[in-house]
Amino acid sequence: MRKFATALALAVSLLALPAIGTSAAHAEAKKDFSVCWSIYAGWMPWGYMQDSGMLKKWGDKYGISIKAVQINDYVESINQYTAGQYDGCSMTNMDALSIPAGGGVDTTALIVGDYSNGNDGVVLKGGGMDTLAAIKGQRVNLVELSVSHYLLARALESVGMSERDVTVVNTSDADLVAAYQTPDVTAVVTWNPLLSTITAMPEAHEVFDSSKIPGEILDLMVVNTETLKDNPDFGKALTGAWYEMMDLMQSDTPEGKEALEAMAKASGTDLEGYKDQLSTTAMFYDPAKAVEFTKSDALPKTMTFVANFLFDHGILGQGAPSADFVGIAYPGGRTTGDEANIQLRYDPAYMEMAADKKL
Repeated sequence: MRKFATALALAVSLLALPAIGTSAAHAEAKKDFSVCWSIYAGWMPWGYMQDSGMLKKWGDKYGISIKAVQINDYVESINQYTAGQYDGCSMTNMDALSIPAGGGVDTTALIVGDYSNGNDGVVLKGGGMDTLAAIKGQRVNLVELSVSHYLLARALESVGMSERDVTVVNTSDADLVAAYQTPDVTAVVTWNPLLSTITAMPEAHEVFDSSKIPGEILDLMVVNTETLKDNPDFGKALTGAWYEMMDLMQSDTPEGKEALEAMAKASGTDLEGYKDQLSTTAMFYDPAKAVEFTKSDALPKTMTFVANFLFDHGILGQGAPSADFVGIAYPGGRTTGDEANIQLRYDPAYMEMAADKKL
């Protein structure tokens, strides 16, 4: 899953930072590249692109080699990218800001792949617990400092409450379903497929989900900024392969079905199960839509929410003095945070090339 405790990842990544000086920070022109990814509905295409030869085809087009490597532990995938062992990695916007960017690794969001549109939810249990307001005073089980924690904060804010009105109970994602079935647990926040499992249980009431904060929980492919700058063909090949895959997924052809079935199997479900996961994942199949979103006024507002959440919980870089510690750059010269410390960049240039059929 893509959503684990950010604090753990940040602590480990900061320990790994000395390795950056020998790799990511000294990017140069090269021919061989690798990106890492972990299991999640919106990231399964990377595995299929590797296995089917699609990545190789696009690498060959630009005279380079790209490998997409699956790492089972999401936290570890981000740590390895941050330490310079991979040129790119799939991660959420929240983790991109807190871990590589917060750790001083200049990172570019090359592809904005999707946003959670119901994949994450708040569930209350029992009679009279069918509205979000009923969460007041409850103990809420979730993976602390993950995007589930962020979703809870945004949910509480929507009804005039804050985390002071509840008690957060850190619970491993592996234990959440079992915990929900115990009498003492009356509130959980989680993601699919755990969310679907829990909401199917007796007396479960989903009172808030990520579709109410559209575009805030983003799933990205990020790359090292210096590596991209020195190797634009890497960005072109990676982006070209991604959008060929997006076309295939939408193609309603035997080849498209075969691809979906392969991704479903790789993610531990069947075709219908994978389609269910995709139904609550707002995929930007059309690169023009991804560009439009990346250029929107909503993105800086979202990242400001995210930065404030991270700072309030002490996970926006080591010793961050304020929520503005890390600077974020957007299209059109806009920035949020510290302009003198830009470490996260939303650059739609390569997605624009895909939209204009120039890859």
